[in-house]
Amino acid sequence: MKAGIYYNKNHLSDVKPYLDKIEDSLFKNGIDCIKISYPENLDALDVLFVLGGDGTILNVAADCARRGIKILGINCGHLGFLTEYEPEKADEAVKLVCDGNYVIQKRMMLEIKCGGDTYLALNDLVIQRSTSGNGFSNTVELRAEIDGYIVDNYLSDGIIISTPTGSTAYSLSAGGSVLTPELNAFIMTPICAHSLHSRPVVYSDSSVLEIIPLKDKTPLNIIIDGKLVRVIDKSAVTVKKSDFCVNFITRGDKDFFRKLLIKLNIWSK
Repeated sequence: MKAGIYYNKNHLSDVKPYLDKIEDSLFKNGIDCIKISYPENLDALDVLFVLGGDGTILNVAADCARRGIKILGINCGHLGFLTEYEPEKADEAVKLVCDGNYVIQKRMMLEIKCGGDTYLALNDLVIQRSTSGNGFSNTVELRAEIDGYIVDNYLSDGIIISTPTGSTAYSLSAGGSVLTPELNAFIMTPICAHSLHSRPVVYSDSSVLEIIPLKDKTPLNIIIDGKLVRVIDKSAVTVKKSDFCVNFITRGDKDFFRKLLIKLNIWSK
């Protein structure tokens, strides 16, 4: 087995005690370990320990999915919804991997095609109005089609398309429903729609969604897993289920709703 450790370099002082602890523990168990700074360094890894919050995991999720690398998240960030352990239990995380007594939870991804490029998203795709410079727009007009059928025309700040994993993130804040991880579905959530009837739509993950701008020369931000990847003005965006998935190492705890309540600060423990 070959393991890697990935962390947010901007928070090195916060994660260093746990970084050293995991590295030392893996070495004692006879497991090769390297610190990962860039995606190209992921080649040949079997397991990646990620020290950070959800954003840190999202930074490497697509690259790990493409390579079939399993992820074990240790929460050194704020929310840590995608993580499995709190940092003080880093030893337990290493033991879980070394003993092999873990359960793999597969999380589906979105495949997004736009302007000739293809992207992967674990959480969500956001197509959003521009809020800066000469490209500023108050609203955008977008048409959504599923399998060639018109769902609606949206006058709004934009649209969020989420996996079940991402349904507890931006989509939830925008009024979308929570999808449990095992559902074979996606959710499309309008952002601040200027309409009394525009509501989130849950649809099958076997369908193909197309988002079509209805006005030329209105800049649209394409944001994938929280990162702005490009700006378009008239290109349609096609979204479907990816052939890749993210493999998370877990303890096999299936109480999704308890974790949801704890992480969203409704329960203290």
